[in-house]
Amino acid sequence: MSLDLPLTRNVRADRSPTDLKAYEANGGYRGMKAAIGKLSPADCLQIIKDSNLRGRGGAGFPTGMKWSFVPMDDASPGHKYLICNADEMEPGTFKDRLLLECDPHQLIEGMICAAYTIQADLAYIFIRAEYHKAAELLREAIAACYERGYLGNNILGSDYSLQMQVHSSAGRYICGEETALISSLEGKRANPRAKPPFPQVSGLWGRPTIVNNVETLCNIHHIIERGADWFQGLGLTEDAGTKLYGVSGRVKRPGCWELPIGTPIREIIERHAGGMEDGYRLRGFLPGGGSTDFLTPEHLDLAMDYGTIGKAGSRMGTGTMIILDDKTCPVGFVKNLMEFFARESCGFCTPCRDGLPWSAQVLDDIEGGRGRPEDMDTLARQVEFIGAIGNTHCALAPGAMEPLQSAMKYFREDFERHISGSACPFCDGGAH
Repeated sequence: MSLDLPLTRNVRADRSPTDLKAYEANGGYRGMKAAIGKLSPADCLQIIKDSNLRGRGGAGFPTGMKWSFVPMDDASPGHKYLICNADEMEPGTFKDRLLLECDPHQLIEGMICAAYTIQADLAYIFIRAEYHKAAELLREAIAACYERGYLGNNILGSDYSLQMQVHSSAGRYICGEETALISSLEGKRANPRAKPPFPQVSGLWGRPTIVNNVETLCNIHHIIERGADWFQGLGLTEDAGTKLYGVSGRVKRPGCWELPIGTPIREIIERHAGGMEDGYRLRGFLPGGGSTDFLTPEHLDLAMDYGTIGKAGSRMGTGTMIILDDKTCPVGFVKNLMEFFARESCGFCTPCRDGLPWSAQVLDDIEGGRGRPEDMDTLARQVEFIGAIGNTHCALAPGAMEPLQSAMKYFREDFERHISGSACPFCDGGAH
């Protein structure tokens, strides 16, 4: 078992799933056994705080701090809930699918440790509707854990009990936002909720609730078993642990790899992804999925961590890069993303409901040769208003503006060539 690559230690070359017997033989459920009945929830929380684990779903919020807001002991008697956000619909992101399909027990063990820490008695895995294989494997793994006594009443002979089940999403991107996810899980329309109150105090059915990403939860039992110092020692920069990085686009080996957090971008693209395909040149990339700002070749030597990418004007997000090559139209690239985000808006607030389709239409006009010089001013106003946090009900629309605003910054000449030439200059043999 690799101590340096804990998340992918059980991922086999043929991607076949690890069952309970194989998982236990490779050290599985030792973190759970180290926690339940041996450490108090407060002890576990302190370990997670000290580890400096940051959420791997995109926001990067400190996990231990998030959990610390849950009222404990007699402060809030009654049910508490843990929800795993496995609704992986961020464009260009496929890292959680690797964990779900190849090592379902790792997620379950991490969730048991997390639920024990916040004293949740019911845990849900809210999974993307299209992840049929992963949902089936998770249900099989959960059933095996009930038979083994790892789930259910009085786990390992302790006073702690936990029920767990899988819930398949109806299939909306907005469910990646934790309060929209909670609304959907309650059987309501998946609209984000106003904060405060925050889910840690009033979430699912008005009870204290923690929502964490798959990759985040898969780290928990490793940290509890091996300690905060071990986890901090895995990173290359001020951030701790390893990270699942992905690359898609015109590279020789698109895929997903577990690497120390802070690995340079150049190493991820050129060494692990094999560099650009023959005949293609790198123009830019979205570092953390479809809702992040473009970076360019000048940023290749930056460390892929939260702070470094933030200072460069983008976000690490999910850590899954989408490559823009020199034969792909950046206007068409962004238009495709904008159409996705416009379609996935929950429709609750006007800037998102009406502003995103408007932006998509302007981009479609430019890409189709119908653009006018004043369209650039229109898009700039859209970016300024819709892209500002606080002008919309949630972060979907501001996230949608990130690739647009950065494309207008780095590839403005491409927009202008579309307008002046009344056509897409990439249409002759190029890809959209």
